[in-house]
Amino acid sequence: MPQLYGRAYTQEELRQITGHLSQIAGVRLVELADGKPRGMRVAEVTTGSGWQFDVHLDRALDIGAASFAGKPVAWIHPALGGPWHYDPYGFGWGRTFGGGLMTTCGLSFFGQPEGDGAQALGLHGRISHTSAEKVCVREAWQGDDYVLTVEGQARESAQAGENLLLIRRISTRLGANHLLIEDTVRNDGYRPSPHMILYHCNFGFPIVSPESELLMDDESVQPKGESMREALARHKQFEAPVGDYEQGVFFHKPRVDAEGFCQAAIVNRALSFGAYVRWRAAELPFMDQWKQMSASDYVCALEPCNVWETPRRQLREEGQLRILQPGEEIHYRVELGALPDADAIRDFEARL
Repeated sequence: MPQLYGRAYTQEELRQITGHLSQIAGVRLVELADGKPRGMRVAEVTTGSGWQFDVHLDRALDIGAASFAGKPVAWIHPALGGPWHYDPYGFGWGRTFGGGLMTTCGLSFFGQPEGDGAQALGLHGRISHTSAEKVCVREAWQGDDYVLTVEGQARESAQAGENLLLIRRISTRLGANHLLIEDTVRNDGYRPSPHMILYHCNFGFPIVSPESELLMDDESVQPKGESMREALARHKQFEAPVGDYEQGVFFHKPRVDAEGFCQAAIVNRALSFGAYVRWRAAELPFMDQWKQMSASDYVCALEPCNVWETPRRQLREEGQLRILQPGEEIHYRVELGALPDADAIRDFEARL
């Protein structure tokens, strides 16, 4: 039963007190009309609790801006552009990376630019610059819950290359302060294909601030490279923005709870406000943490992944590269949400 404004409402009560439920919550389809994102289709979702987020339909149904009760959750960068502006070479991915609450990296590769055999691989792969098709939006009662869903498909394919299909369902409900991403990745081709995936969840101010800290329970954590060894002791804290900060990446092996999930949060103690990501560990046993404290680029990303960021050719040589056989599919489940007050933060800490 939806909880709104401090009390529970039945379906019949909500029908009686609103002209239409879109007065409180719903999904609105829009098209951006200016700058590099011009022409991008967006689904704007609001749940009535104060939780709002954008789904970028022309960016593989990635999550863009997100906020709770007027406080932003996601980090946003002005580089955001439509897939038609995508530069696949080297670090060109960053020229259209606009941050947002979640950017998908993969499907056959993520990580730093490299070469794997005769194939040149640009930063973080191609799927996030792919327009979705077969998009469907639904708003309907399911039992006592009014459920909002955005669904679609995005394909990474090349002639004589990979043919990987991402089937994505994003759902939330009336009164909720979270969203759920349910993905299926299927090899629609007739040859085995490498499969690497990372959910790049980008948190910015006021979630990230000098008053904030990372909350998670790890089996282990290590820096990416020896140059980050000294910074490891501070990976859960956040400095004030500086003009020239050496960004850090830390590799986490999170502890799995009794339900088979891992979770991490960043909380601002001064505001009693935070955000979390929770994911199923069987398919995503690792998490990369990207910490960037530069002025303007002031962000911490928590990134559930199926392998730590490692060159694909090295993973292949070590036998660690995930290969999807023809017709094989794998399912992922990732939840993102707000921790709106001190009670919610305490409840999260109690689950660690």
